[in-house]
Amino acid sequence: MNKFKYYFILLLAGIAIVSCNKSDDDDAVTVPLRDYKEQYKADNDSIVKYLKSNYMTVIHAPGTPQDLDVVIKKIVPGDGNVSIWDQTEYPLKTRPVYSNDVNYEVYFLSLREGTGSKPMNTDKIVASYSGNLLNGTVFDSSYGSAGTFNLFAYSPEGSVIEGWSEIFPQFRTGTSTTNAETGVITYDNYGAGVMFIPSGLAYYASGKGTIPAYTSIVFSFKLFDLQRMDNEYTISSSTGGIVILGDGVPDYLEDVNGDGYVYDFRNTTKYPKPPKELIDDTDGDGVADFVDFDDDGDGFTTRFELTKPTNEIGFGTLNGQPFNYGARLYYPWDPTADNPNTPNVNEFEPRGIPRKPTGVNGTFTEEDYTAQGRLRIHLDKTYPIKKN
Repeated sequence: MNKFKYYFILLLAGIAIVSCNKSDDDDAVTVPLRDYKEQYKADNDSIVKYLKSNYMTVIHAPGTPQDLDVVIKKIVPGDGNVSIWDQTEYPLKTRPVYSNDVNYEVYFLSLREGTGSKPMNTDKIVASYSGNLLNGTVFDSSYGSAGTFNLFAYSPEGSVIEGWSEIFPQFRTGTSTTNAETGVITYDNYGAGVMFIPSGLAYYASGKGTIPAYTSIVFSFKLFDLQRMDNEYTISSSTGGIVILGDGVPDYLEDVNGDGYVYDFRNTTKYPKPPKELIDDTDGDGVADFVDFDDDGDGFTTRFELTKPTNEIGFGTLNGQPFNYGARLYYPWDPTADNPNTPNVNEFEPRGIPRKPTGVNGTFTEEDYTAQGRLRIHLDKTYPIKKN
């Protein structure tokens, strides 16, 4: 009987606990978002402490998938290892980033810059990585398996964290070789590094998986290849989602200041006071060229101004002689040679986007299509000439 009473009391206590928890759920408390500036101060302190208390081993095995793999471990007093902060083989660098009205300084290491092209912060990249928390816990890794990632913040298929978009453009792609029998692609001379990302440029308050909210994270990575993107977008009236349309000019050619980065500063909550030196806006309408369908604000879309005349597509005649105008419907940025690595496609284009015509009676001269430093018509608001 006493034993029955004991279990009955435990049952009542359990019911009381469950009831209290349910009440708490019904009266859920909304936790306010932490201040970005205050959180960055804490994150930066944690990252600096991490850099000073951990050392790094880099695996050098050229020609293998393990080349430039990185292992980071905590220093044990007296073990003779030199901290990431103090080592000199791979000097610690910083990248200034303006976001959420915070002026971040993001630490990163360049193990190898790479020999190819630098991606824009809105391009797609092919890369592999390993990510860990500051306590050493590895939360994800794709070493040995390259994946494709979109650096553009508004990508319809989803993008990477902001820290990736800021650090990857500091590196270059490598070279690739495709095995004719297996189709397997191998990479060499690729860029490789390590980035130390404060939470404000990572997952911040949301966290992800095993990554807690407000957590700084570390990525070692390799940059193999890239795909240039043309990211002018619109909002679908049916789904409300973003639809990428492009304007015919890839983002990297709409980087007016040439710094390798473009930003959509229409988000005034995230960018209340953007530095003037970061703005890439030809017509000054507040819409950066890389997301502006009319770059020069002349009332004619960039795509319209880049469209070739219908009689200048494919093979035709010029000055009474046979002439190959190129198969594209739109002018490329500059004249383009045929790529010998794509035997089934002829990329040849003899003309790039022209400047305002300088010939007799407003006709284009051949030099208008090729002159170095020309003001191309889609950036010249005095062309086309508007008729009354």
